[in-house]
Amino acid sequence: MNPESRPAERNSLRNSLRGARLRRHGDYVRAYAASRKRQSQSMSWFLAPHAEDAASAARVGLTAGKVLGKAHERNRIKRRMREALRRHVNLLPTGCDLIFHPRRSVLTLEFAKLEAEIVRILNEAAAEALRAARQPAAIGAEVRWSTPKS
Repeated sequence: MNPESRPAERNSLRNSLRGARLRRHGDYVRAYAASRKRQSQSMSWFLAPHAEDAASAARVGLTAGKVLGKAHERNRIKRRMREALRRHVNLLPTGCDLIFHPRRSVLTLEFAKLEAEIVRILNEAAAEALRAARQPAAIGAEVRWSTPKS
């Protein structure tokens, strides 16, 4: 039986991050080079425009280095973040790469608070992507986004 015939599976496929994840090292390197590091309470994040096609789907990357703990702790952090992102995949800004660097506090943070922080970051990233899309870039110029000074 194919997944299209079962409504529950069809809905879960639509809300998954399957096609929206950064996978290649080169994609991470390009995203880091084209963005600035931003801080939130329990994670750092990077937002970079797609160089090739601004209307393409958004992609998300998660990193969890050894400084966060042993493998089972890093895996748990990534599972929790993927689940929060999966629930709000519709908020991802199109034409952008978004990379999250969680802090160790994500391991013990209540899931509702983690989810609220990710939603806040996604809304902020979408607003910044919209702002950047409205500004005309010079042809052949490197696209760099800046955050407003607070």
